Amino acid sequence: MSTNRVIFFINADVHILDLAGALQAFYEAAYYGHPYDIVYISDRVDQVCSSRLQLAGLKDYTTVAVSGADIVIIPGFDLRQMKEPVDGALTAWLRKADSVGATICSVCTGAFALARAGLLDNRECTTHWKYTERLQREFPALRVQINRLFVKSDHIYTSAGVTTGVDMALFLLERRHGAEFAYRVARELVVYIRRDGGEDQESIYLQYRRHIRDDIHAVQDWIVGHLHEKVRVEELAAMIHTSPRNLTRLFKMTTGITIGQYLEKLRFEKALHLLHQETKIGAITRQCGLQSDNQLRQMIKKHTGRLPSAERG
Repeated sequence: MSTNRVIFFINADVHILDLAGALQAFYEAAYYGHPYDIVYISDRVDQVCSSRLQLAGLKDYTTVAVSGADIVIIPGFDLRQMKEPVDGALTAWLRKADSVGATICSVCTGAFALARAGLLDNRECTTHWKYTERLQREFPALRVQINRLFVKSDHIYTSAGVTTGVDMALFLLERRHGAEFAYRVARELVVYIRRDGGEDQESIYLQYRRHIRDDIHAVQDWIVGHLHEKVRVEELAAMIHTSPRNLTRLFKMTTGITIGQYLEKLRFEKALHLLHQETKIGAITRQCGLQSDNQLRQMIKKHTGRLPSAERG
């Protein structure tokens, strides 16, 4: 199993929650089949968080070579620790990471570090609401956005800070490993996935769940985890100790759609993701619990108007 890598640059007086939120999302990813090698780098071997917690054993950032497959994240920090004059070596390191196509992210005031390196010039970006005006004033070439959880501009992401680092991390996990995977990590973290307003419509894994019925959540969770199997309403009903007729009524009343419609939407989204991953048609049919390759083609055409081959890549 291949291991991905996420690199956290630790500034002096880093805000611990800006670091810990995104970090925990990538840490939990290992439990669901996609481990991340988490690397902590800095311009010092130790740093003190803004909450006075000591961090030690950090790697010298100049010794870490970034590849295009890496994710680099700069968590927020006390802006009074911004070095003057600008650290030329750090700027060169960040620009090198940019040039190789690494995914580069900031949380909260980490955007100021990216801005000083010139990585945000002529890009839409954001930071904590208290600092958006300052960011725009100090770096006029930026297109600073307000009231956004996070902003994606090609391979560079900036988030508004604190818990929005989790939103950004979950979005990155979804882009790399699919919506179902991101949903599982979010559930492990006991958080709701919040999409930024500028993004596409929510995934089916996130829709139809804005209710508080634990029994229906349990049914939805089981369906998500068993798409490759034949789903029987009788078995679902027995799982939550009710009758098939009552489950059918409760599910429609709670979510607004039928169990059959929900199942088809899940299978369509999973099939689309697997097509984008260049998975073979036969394997997609089996993983989605469909009876034949022809049934898969009919489902894709019904929802997109195109054949599966047109959805590749």
